[in-house]
Amino acid sequence: MSEYRRLRVALLGAGAVGSQVAALLLRHGDELADRAGASLELAGIAVRDVDAPRDVELPKELFTTDAESLILGSDIVIELIGGIEPARTNILQAIGSGADVVTANKALLATHGPELFEAADRVGASVYYEAAAAGAIPIIRPLRDSLAGDRVVRIMGIVNGTTNYILDRMDTEGADFADVLADAQRLGYAEADPTADVEGYDAAQKAAILASLAFHTAVPLDAVHREGITSITASMITEARSAGFVIKLLAVCERIEAGGTESISVRVYPALVPQSHPLANVHGANNAVFVEAEAAGSLMFYGAGAGGVQTASAVLGDVVSAARRHIAGGVGVGESTRANLPIVPIGHVTTRYQITLEVSDAPGVLATVAGILSDGGVSVATVVQTVEGEAEPTARLVIGTHRATEEALSATVVALADSSVVERVVSVLRVEGE
Repeated sequence: MSEYRRLRVALLGAGAVGSQVAALLLRHGDELADRAGASLELAGIAVRDVDAPRDVELPKELFTTDAESLILGSDIVIELIGGIEPARTNILQAIGSGADVVTANKALLATHGPELFEAADRVGASVYYEAAAAGAIPIIRPLRDSLAGDRVVRIMGIVNGTTNYILDRMDTEGADFADVLADAQRLGYAEADPTADVEGYDAAQKAAILASLAFHTAVPLDAVHREGITSITASMITEARSAGFVIKLLAVCERIEAGGTESISVRVYPALVPQSHPLANVHGANNAVFVEAEAAGSLMFYGAGAGGVQTASAVLGDVVSAARRHIAGGVGVGESTRANLPIVPIGHVTTRYQITLEVSDAPGVLATVAGILSDGGVSVATVVQTVEGEAEPTARLVIGTHRATEEALSATVVALADSSVVERVVSVLRVEGE
């Protein structure tokens, strides 16, 4: 090992991922040195409480509460504490000291990414974040490097394992949302407070990161349209299956024409995916990202979206990349966000809906509903009607529309809800992946 230059690596955080990163660095140091061309010394692990229980047994002497001193004495800083502060301050300290940074902090990148990348550019450092968007799945490098010479048109991704686990079990077992969520919390797939997952916040952060890379445009988090899965019911899952679809929480990032100008749309919502589409067959807590590019065509990236050791794999890949850059010298690779494409609201998106209504089971109702759709500029592709009961008969209509703008479709749903023949708008789902 004497022939290798020695690089000091600081680790911030020793939770589920951080503990695994430390253990793998210590266990496979020689192999990683051979790949990186540098000896990687774990200089220390900064934590809030050095005596707190860990998932992995690690040498006690590595732990410290003095993050700043550890950062300033290191060549590579791995940030795995999560959240905004003190992570943002720690990363800026690392960049200011000339260190490269490896992070899995999607929340920080989605809100302060441009600030961190600009700081790194000023000093010639690099920020690596393969683990921030889809766990162990290699998607950041393909978008940033492999597809840099192509033109990405669209990304559809299942980027949250908790929601995919819930929706998959609802689909395969007919279970209710609340029951599956309780199981997910028991198994550790969902937090005690699952809001970030089930309301789509986690997926929106990842969508902002992926869209920024794919379209070379800084995408702020508040530009991402977000909807969660808490309104999805077992009956909606059943109706989707009957129509040949699976419901998935999707992150959708795409180029669109808006007012004659090339723009981008970034959104997260539960959508109907055809059973024949590769994303429909992503089961359990797995993630998958489906990329459509002009020259490369359709590409699929699939694997574990979370888990300590799985995410540690992506983190250590970035550490090796950072080490190689230190050995080769030169400035870091900056982020390409110079396209500055406008980001449009969801109303500009063209899609199609599946609308489920409870209506009066009486003559002329279907004609009235069809008239409302026509007045809104929305044409009907399919209609399925079932009678709900006999005492006070109501019917359920499942209407599939042709493609129209989101603005026209949503206005039509409002008009349907206001109609005297419509008892209730049961559900509205978009169709993606056709």
